[in-house]
Amino acid sequence: MHEQRDAQIKKLLEKFGSLKKSSYLCIANKKWPIRLSVRTQDFHSWKSGSIPLWATNKKNNKMANHKSSIKRIRQTSVRKLHNRYYAKTARNAVRDFRALTSKEEAVARLPKLASILDKLAKKNIIHKKKANNLKSKLAIYANKL
Repeated sequence: MHEQRDAQIKKLLEKFGSLKKSSYLCIANKKWPIRLSVRTQDFHSWKSGSIPLWATNKKNNKMANHKSSIKRIRQTSVRKLHNRYYAKTARNAVRDFRALTSKEEAVARLPKLASILDKLAKKNIIHKKKANNLKSKLAIYANKL
C-alpha cells in the first residue's frame, strides 16, 4: 500500500514540479484520484489544508445556464483585464510623477497625468473622487518642489 502511494506521490511531483521549500505535501485519500494539497505555515492539523485548483481534476466549468450569462462572463473577464491594465498604468504614472525632483518637469507632466486620471474616472475604471484626490495631491506635490 505504501509503495503504491509513494509511487503516486513521485508521479505528482514530476507532473507539478517542485514546490517552495517552506511547504510540504499531503495526500488526501478521501477521494480518488489523489489530490495534491499544499499546507501553508498557518496550517491547522484538524483542517484538510488548501488544495490549489491546478491540483484538482475539476475543470473551470461555468455555472451559467443561459447563453447571455455565458457571454456576460466572457465580456466581464475581458473588461477586467482591460481595466486592470489601465489602472496599473495610471498607478505607474503617478509613482513616476512622485519620483520627480525638478519643478519644471513636474509642471509639464501634471496636465497629461490629470488627463489620464480624468479618462479613467470617466470610464469608471477608478472612482471620480479618487481621481480628484490624486490630482489635488499631485498638484500640491508639484507646487512644493
